[in-house]
Amino acid sequence: MSTGTSQAAVATTDDFADPRLKDAIRSFVTGYSVEVTPQGAAKVEDFRTLLRPGTSIYITFLPGSELADTISTAKRLRREGFNPVPHLAARSMYGKNILDEGLARLVGEAGVTEVLCIGGALKAPAGEFSDTMQMLATGLFDKHGIRRIGVAGHPEGSPDIPEAAILEALKWKNAFAARTGAELYIATQFCFEAAPIIAWDTAIQAAGNRLPVRIGIPGVATIKTLVAYAKSCGIGPSMAFVSKQARNIAKLMSLSAPDRLIADIAAYRRSDPKCGIVGCHMFPFGGLKKTAAWTHAVVDGNFVLNPKGGFRLTADLA
Repeated sequence: MSTGTSQAAVATTDDFADPRLKDAIRSFVTGYSVEVTPQGAAKVEDFRTLLRPGTSIYITFLPGSELADTISTAKRLRREGFNPVPHLAARSMYGKNILDEGLARLVGEAGVTEVLCIGGALKAPAGEFSDTMQMLATGLFDKHGIRRIGVAGHPEGSPDIPEAAILEALKWKNAFAARTGAELYIATQFCFEAAPIIAWDTAIQAAGNRLPVRIGIPGVATIKTLVAYAKSCGIGPSMAFVSKQARNIAKLMSLSAPDRLIADIAAYRRSDPKCGIVGCHMFPFGGLKKTAAWTHAVVDGNFVLNPKGGFRLTADLA
């Protein structure tokens, strides 16, 4: 949907002179979630050495992935004391029976209580589902006791879905949540600038959205890693931004990750009572250790505001 990003307000120098912004930043980042692929998880000896107990860890599902790998990863994360949140990709799901069996195993074997439903990167459905609404309408999530469900958000729009269709889908999901009592929320793809996010949130709240929003934040990564990730996930606008603004992103990601982006969103949350953003989801892009260490430093308040914008950590990352 059209957002009119030029009208979006980001943090000003006055905001960065206000010590209350530090608390707003910590509030925004506290309770963050993160994600990992099954392949990436296999390279981590023990997640307890990187993340704090109870952290929600999303398990991505890229084209060609196997649900069995998702289940195995979810079981491991649960054993290590985390909240596994599997991605369920509608267009990669072969049918209702497979979804039913998969949910039964995720709940029964891994104690899953939360999932993220996405359309998926496949252009043509592999089975009977072409979108997340069709999966939600099966009633299978309720059958298996899964009440907390994330759905995708598109602050920069989608290259595959017209804006009008995105808005209609959002209205359907709001109605579904109201009708069923399911705890639906929106999880967005990663973005690099706050203005489009703020404008998008303002627009969807004005259009009647009542689902809480978790914003995707890029973690500590190189440009090469970002491009590879964006390419694998089919992210149109962000991919274009990486290609055209590589130098700016390099500065953003070089040491302290997206401090200005987070500060701008935190200032917006503090200043606008209609803001629908409740938290953030970190995309580590393979740099889980550094991303987690940086984020923990922010949660703990180990940073100082930069009067010119953003903030810097007060201690080196281990």
